[in-house]
Amino acid sequence: MDVVAVLIEQRCNRGVPADLAFVDRGVVAVEECVATLRHTDATLPGAGTDPNDIDPAYCSQSIQRAPPTSCSPAPDEARTHSRAAFSVAPLVAREEPDLTGLPVVPRYHRQPGRAHCGTTIVALRDPNVVSMIQVREVTKRYGAKTVVDHLSFTAKPGQVTGFLGPNGAGKSTTMRMIVGLTAPTSGDVLVNGKPYVSSKAPLREIGVLLEAKAVHPGRTAVSHLLALARTHGIPRSRVDEVLDLAGLSAVAHKRVGAFSLGMGQRLGIAAALLGDPAVVMLDEPVNGLDPEGVLWVRNLLTGLAAEGRTVMLSSHLMSEVSLIADHLVIVGRGKLLADTTVANFVTTEGVRVVTAVPDALRAVIAGPGVTFTSTGAEELFVTGASAREIGLAAATRGIPLFELTPQNASLEEAFMDLTRDAVEYEAAR
Repeated sequence: MDVVAVLIEQRCNRGVPADLAFVDRGVVAVEECVATLRHTDATLPGAGTDPNDIDPAYCSQSIQRAPPTSCSPAPDEARTHSRAAFSVAPLVAREEPDLTGLPVVPRYHRQPGRAHCGTTIVALRDPNVVSMIQVREVTKRYGAKTVVDHLSFTAKPGQVTGFLGPNGAGKSTTMRMIVGLTAPTSGDVLVNGKPYVSSKAPLREIGVLLEAKAVHPGRTAVSHLLALARTHGIPRSRVDEVLDLAGLSAVAHKRVGAFSLGMGQRLGIAAALLGDPAVVMLDEPVNGLDPEGVLWVRNLLTGLAAEGRTVMLSSHLMSEVSLIADHLVIVGRGKLLADTTVANFVTTEGVRVVTAVPDALRAVIAGPGVTFTSTGAEELFVTGASAREIGLAAATRGIPLFELTPQNASLEEAFMDLTRDAVEYEAAR
């Protein structure tokens, strides 16, 4: 049995609506293929073996260029979700008009007159090209001023990379260089293994939000997205999908000039997702959004990363970055200050201890590097010893503890400590 057929059959049997996954996306997750191999008894390479022994490369090779298919109920049987009730049927390839002379991109459409269920499975992107953003020894100078100084980092697939720095640190310039709006003085920037400017259909490569209100105010939301779609061979149906995703369907025909800041942000995010790109880069995406909108962006970005996409986020809201980001790239005065995980960056600051005999506890855990600060009659803040070490020492001496709580520095506190000497514009205190 073919791997793609297995995937289709499993999706059909689950009755997954066709509009919810993989339609017009141009990618089948290798992870799903691997999961299929792990749980099927079909005669497939890797079937029934230990999950850790399955080679994802086999899945990439198997699904790459596989003909798109969908499933539909057999004509002589009632609609049901049982395995026997579905048959695999191919879709018909059709070409969308391209208004700018770009290469026409083939899209796949359902055959007329057929009631389809399940999900369209389409070809993988080239498995030899890893979806990521690579900044390599990039320097940008404006006259005598160096804005970005030999900066190198990689935003990898499957995680949200938080791109942080004080005002004037070079973040915006770096993001503009990533998408070819500004040329680096030296070094290079690659998106999916090549310069962004070499892409023939950039919306399909990377979705970008740099300036949410950079839209003609006389255009409606739908006309703005349609103009983008037509120049990239993207079907009208995708425009409707992203409008719905962004919660703008009800105002699709409203002129953008009348949009609030939050509505403009939603439209900018919808435009970034229009080409269903493998890489998404957003600058201050929650700016102007209400609490529901902030939660929507949070779930959206973590969901995109969970699908294996590369997500790069720049924001000054540390509380949001701490909830969304997996990895941090922090810059100051154009230079790299940190390239690490959130967990490693936000380290344990100390331990809060509440005990009836604080002096006895001091005597038990005193040692090199251990410090104590009294924060109350029965409270101590201890640094240089872990909560585990304090708890074990207290237990061996019979010292009662009413509270033993590790205290972590917030992302904001850790960021302020790191960038204290790299602030370009600092207010008087």
